[in-house]
Amino acid sequence: MREFRFTHTLNTSSRWTYNLLVKWGMPEDLAAFVNLFLLMFALLIVIYIFHHTVRRILRIILIRASKRSKFKFFHHLLNNRFPHFLAQCAPLILVNALIPILFLDFPDMIKPMNAITDVYMVFIVIWIAMTLIKASGDDLRTKSTFREKPIDSYIQVVRMILYLIGAVVIFSHLTGQSPIAFFTAMGAISAVLLLMFKDTIMGFVASIQVTANDTVRIGDWITMTKYGADGDVVAINLTTVKVQNFDKTITTIPTYSLISDSFQNWRGMSEAGGRRIKRAILIKQATIRFITAEEVEEFKKIQSLTSYIEHRQKDIDKNNERLGIDKSLLINGRNLTNAGLYRKYIDNYLNNHSGTHKKMTMMVRHLAPTPNGLPIELYAFTSTTKWADYEYIMADIFDHLIAAARYFDLQIYETEASGDTTSISFNDPLTVSRPPASRQENL
Repeated sequence: MREFRFTHTLNTSSRWTYNLLVKWGMPEDLAAFVNLFLLMFALLIVIYIFHHTVRRILRIILIRASKRSKFKFFHHLLNNRFPHFLAQCAPLILVNALIPILFLDFPDMIKPMNAITDVYMVFIVIWIAMTLIKASGDDLRTKSTFREKPIDSYIQVVRMILYLIGAVVIFSHLTGQSPIAFFTAMGAISAVLLLMFKDTIMGFVASIQVTANDTVRIGDWITMTKYGADGDVVAINLTTVKVQNFDKTITTIPTYSLISDSFQNWRGMSEAGGRRIKRAILIKQATIRFITAEEVEEFKKIQSLTSYIEHRQKDIDKNNERLGIDKSLLINGRNLTNAGLYRKYIDNYLNNHSGTHKKMTMMVRHLAPTPNGLPIELYAFTSTTKWADYEYIMADIFDHLIAAARYFDLQIYETEASGDTTSISFNDPLTVSRPPASRQENL
């Protein structure tokens, strides 16, 4: 009875303007249009006030809940405009109830307008659900367990599912048919849809495989030469992976390429705590020679080699005496060489350097001779993975070793130019050797 009286009151109020306009002499058809316009204008004002009030109340509730609670979920709801979308439900319900009254003079418009409000309500429900999902995703990103997971990919998949469900509901409501009819129609054009959403489907499959196999995480440094990517992964979406290169440019890679193509992930290096040095010094082979007995005493002045030379020379002398070697020629029997002492010096220097990782592989080795000289390669790891620190440690090591080569009467190969000093003497500390021609790092 009360509902009937309320409806009757609204009907009477809506006809007041119409009756007044007719009383003033306006034609009935025109009066009906003017009355509809005025009622809709008044309804828009009511909707704005209603929506603004409800949204403000919801914001106050969420702000207080966010301050009093340790959970950041309420804060993320605010950032994703949850009060805005939820507050639209109340005005929409009001509009749906007032449509029969607004269009009392236009009964043919009541059903289409109700259909429009129903469709909009479906979108409102989807937007509210997406807001909750996005807020949950933002909350998960703050947790260490999920920080490196491709959450955006899963959010996009859920969004597609929600929009598909919404499309089915709208189709069923507008056509009056069951959802089965919708899927039957979809089946007829499935081949076209598969072609249209090929990248999305492949990206979805790739996202699952990347996450399950822990191939790539957000924050990983990856190198993918095919796409010109060399930097940190900043986002993993359903169809693309964004890589911020070290020159601050952004490279976009198809997500599916992470499982179909080859790429290099440097996460292992970061987790190990050491970054590899693999670089060679090119020694001019003509300067490699045997060490005389007189020079042995001079080389003993190099403190890091003193004990090694004494121990090594004793073994060599015993071996030569046992075999009756004629040492009138240095080539006979076993001998120390300046290159061998230099390699041992490098090895000791690396082991005593504060910037090298002592628990990882560390060695000094010969590579195959080249037309540019004999490569003596340093294979070691720094104790840090930071780029700037790594470069500083490596430069510090090679600065010292290049300068030390002249003390072993060795020349470092480089293309000669006019004015170069070619004479190097062990007893001349002022002689300056030239740096190696190739300083290319191979990580």
